[in-house]
Amino acid sequence: MKTIVLNKPGEFEVTETVQPTEELQAGEALVKVHRIGICGTDLHAYTGKQPFFTYPRILGHELGVEVLAVAEGVSNVKVGDKCSVEPYFNKTEDHAVQRGFTNCGENISVFGVHEDGGMREFFKIPAQYLHASKSLGYDQLALVETLSIGCHAVNRAKVGAEDTVLVIGAGPIGMGACQFAMAAGAKTVMLDINESRLDFCLKHIKVDGTVQVDQEADVTEKRIREQFDGNLPTVVIDATGNKFSMANTLQYTASAGRIVFVGLFPGDFSFHDPYFHKKELTIMASRNSLPADFDQIIEMIENGQIDTDPWITHKILFTDIADHFDSWLKPETGVIKAMLEL
Repeated sequence: MKTIVLNKPGEFEVTETVQPTEELQAGEALVKVHRIGICGTDLHAYTGKQPFFTYPRILGHELGVEVLAVAEGVSNVKVGDKCSVEPYFNKTEDHAVQRGFTNCGENISVFGVHEDGGMREFFKIPAQYLHASKSLGYDQLALVETLSIGCHAVNRAKVGAEDTVLVIGAGPIGMGACQFAMAAGAKTVMLDINESRLDFCLKHIKVDGTVQVDQEADVTEKRIREQFDGNLPTVVIDATGNKFSMANTLQYTASAGRIVFVGLFPGDFSFHDPYFHKKELTIMASRNSLPADFDQIIEMIENGQIDTDPWITHKILFTDIADHFDSWLKPETGVIKAMLEL
């Protein structure tokens, strides 16, 4: 079967590997890959900037797949089902997993990151990580994992219709967070430095407003207040992974507000403690997502509550990845979500 291997930073190889032929173990399914979404993790791995990463590696964790066979004991999917893949595997039932936090277990292994993923024609997987839909296409199913990161952040913040929400970072994660915050009934505004991304959010994601970052935090705060009738937002979701942006969230959040950090900064950062105490803020991290998030997203797309049409801006054949990947690193390419098609 055709398989794409990232041998080292900057070097993809399209190769032939052995198709899974041995018998399925209890609880497993054999799937055929139809779509693979490209995410920030893949881009960072390609450039050699992904932490906790080893080479060679088969990437791919945003997947739309078809079930070809199921083993004894599988009841959640059947042959022929179209599925999204939940890529957060837990090798042990550690304390977090026992408490339901499968997104952040101590021994978590993310498919396509910590272990070989879905950039291949077929693979076996524990069927518990498959989420089926009777009506969604493979493009939509491959977007579910992307959307789940923002969905989980919004769920972490317990966003409701009484809230006002500022999302920082107009990438796919931030855009997803906007969609779920709006679906919860909250007025939602996107903040970013990139004017074209903000325009995209207004036109296609249909956010309630946008704010372009100024070099002076006080100017940015003023612009934020203008979007919220003179007030600051009750919830701020930062999807940048930038330590300066993360530190500024305390200034941009209303008293008794909640801050959720989705983006990961691989180091230390500091914040102005008087903001934290004076405003009695709550700061939360958000990592990966939960099985319930996948089910929620699939249902919301099926019901028309979430529109996936604007997301896929670039689509190529699976085997043409090496010819296009470098261009996707350039902002002028305008990539929101690139998709590989098998």
